[in-house]
Amino acid sequence: MIDLLGWSHLAAAAAGLGFGAAVLVTKKGTTGHRRLGWAYVISMVLVNGTAFLIYDLFGRFGPFHYAAMFSLATVLGGLVPAVRRKPRGRWIRHHAYWMTGSYVGLLAAATAETATRYLAFDFGMTVVSASGVVSVLGVWIILSRVPVALKNLGQRSVRPTSSSTGSRS
Repeated sequence: MIDLLGWSHLAAAAAGLGFGAAVLVTKKGTTGHRRLGWAYVISMVLVNGTAFLIYDLFGRFGPFHYAAMFSLATVLGGLVPAVRRKPRGRWIRHHAYWMTGSYVGLLAAATAETATRYLAFDFGMTVVSASGVVSVLGVWIILSRVPVALKNLGQRSVRPTSSSTGSRS
């Protein structure tokens, strides 16, 4: 029997990984960046929405459902400042950190899922180890690369509108 929910969850996660990577490597503030960003947001809503419907592992609401709630919060934490352009002068910083954090979370979940499927180790330890390693590396990369990217953004215009003039950091 085909598990449509599981396959939908996997497809949304794969789309999120692809769109998120594309967002990270595109020039910021462009139409392409925004379109890819919306595709990432939609895929993350779908991957987390389907996660709320999957109960195979514990038979009830479990730790991965809480992780999905946290994941949605990080996506919203990055989306809301970008849409509202607030807080003025700092919205790009909020957007950058929350969205990259969201992507690191998706990478951590994908790594944990892959490791539990293909490594013959204890499930709990595999999930914690794989997620932990990716999360620590991701935070280190975010803390070292996002400030550089933000500094570079301050040297050029990002989506010129009357509400986005002013300080970029």
